[in-house]
Amino acid sequence: MEDNVLHKIRVNLYENYLTENPNDYSAKVISERSLSVKEICQTAVKRGGAATTAAAMEHNVMLFLKEMSYQLMDGFGINAEYFTANATVRGAWNNSKENFDPKKHSVLFRFNQGALLRKEIPNVSVQVMGVGDTSIQISHVVDMKTGSVNDLITPFGTLKIKGGRLKIVGDNPQNGVWFQGGDDEDAVRVAPNDIIVNNPSELIVVIPPLEHGKYRLVVRNQYSVGAILKEPRTTVFEKILTVG
Repeated sequence: MEDNVLHKIRVNLYENYLTENPNDYSAKVISERSLSVKEICQTAVKRGGAATTAAAMEHNVMLFLKEMSYQLMDGFGINAEYFTANATVRGAWNNSKENFDPKKHSVLFRFNQGALLRKEIPNVSVQVMGVGDTSIQISHVVDMKTGSVNDLITPFGTLKIKGGRLKIVGDNPQNGVWFQGGDDEDAVRVAPNDIIVNNPSELIVVIPPLEHGKYRLVVRNQYSVGAILKEPRTTVFEKILTVG
């Protein structure tokens, strides 16, 4: 690694199912773990030498985020130097006099890297760790009603799940598509007859009547090329999906 590189991101390579080229690969970041506001403030004081306490910094950051959210919801754009944010409305209007309908339309907030964060990119080294486990994977999901990618999902709407070796086959009762809300007891399964498309590279399912909250998407099957595995294998999508 070069001496002037301050940061390192590790990635695995996976088959790229978005192109026709069978030799294409795409990189997927190996996430160390998610840090909370509290943990970031603690490291800012301990590692970065911030001239305050972690508790005071956390309090002020939460005040900032709360006010930022308030302004976003009034339609203001945000330029926080390290990131920008703005509100957007998704959905289709049948005519120019139609009002906003929460059943058809949705409000989303988009965040993008800002100027100061872009300036730090030359200080990042990417280390390719090799080809990742391709036994079963989810590359991305799309909420068909709102168009939201890897984010919001709509109960009773349809969800497109893209990836590899996803096809639901096998007679194990745990096979299928699940939405994991918390403990295993909270998992909600997609009914087998609500799996509209069942292909190795794509599933399209009807989203169950989930309550508001955050969910992990879990796919479990016994699919293998030309065979059925003895035991199910599982993939858990890395992105948190939200109803609400």
